[in-house]
Amino acid sequence: MPMKSFGPHHIARHMTAVALVLGMIVLSQQGIAAEDSNAPKGAAVTVLKATKSCFAAIVEVTGILIPKDETAVRPERPGLKVADVLVEPGQTVTTGQALARLNLPEGGSIQVQAPVAGLVSNSSAEVGAVASGKGEALFSIITGNEFDLVGQVPTTDLPKLAVNQAAKVKVVGAGDMDGKVRLIAPTIEPNSQLGQVFISVDPSNRLLVNASGRALIKTGESCGIAVPLTAILYGTAGTVVQVVRRQRVETRRVEVGLLSGGQVEVREGLAEGDVVVARAGALLREGDPVRPVTADAK
Repeated sequence: MPMKSFGPHHIARHMTAVALVLGMIVLSQQGIAAEDSNAPKGAAVTVLKATKSCFAAIVEVTGILIPKDETAVRPERPGLKVADVLVEPGQTVTTGQALARLNLPEGGSIQVQAPVAGLVSNSSAEVGAVASGKGEALFSIITGNEFDLVGQVPTTDLPKLAVNQAAKVKVVGAGDMDGKVRLIAPTIEPNSQLGQVFISVDPSNRLLVNASGRALIKTGESCGIAVPLTAILYGTAGTVVQVVRRQRVETRRVEVGLLSGGQVEVREGLAEGDVVVARAGALLREGDPVRPVTADAK
């Protein structure tokens, strides 16, 4: 078969086509390189913006419930034997109500009456026992159903407390109720270095003497920048947060304050709107490239 010859025009057209193909390949490679240069680098991290918030300064008091007003009932004439017990602890009595009957040595009996109305909280009266005029009371009566939560606080918290400060009180078995600081003891216990505080509680439900409870007393408020506790990193270099700027990590030293509901007050080192790593960690270092992902977008 005879060989087909190509003229100069055919060769020129062929070379032009080859050049076009090569040019397209080069452009394609440049596009891929451009895409690679714009592609996000580094690990993806969840971020959020530092916001303003207010924090309540709280002093916590734990203690037990003690009646604010409790009357001890003793017989006017001591040395008499108890003939009959007419009420039991837990009963409500009225003023003048008979509580017990005592035998007289000359015959007959006398009654021990309630000097006040209220709740019988305790009784030592037993049939046949001798009623003392100075020892343990025959009966104790709580008047008014008013109690104090008596607890102890560190001496560093005592200056923050003041009479009539509002308190949120929670008593085991009785739920939540309102209270207020009634009295702050003027002395502290020398061994424990704790001071005593009395928080007045006026409940709608009946409370149990010596029941344990806890009070949260708001002593002030501070407003500033807030971040989650998980954004704070504590270490030998101090307290820091990790901020993302221009898709790189910056480590900021901060001064933290109050804590509330998983949020931490940042008093120095951050500004509102700073983009903060939501969960700070030792794996991220200063200058590391990252791909920030907002917490809402996850």
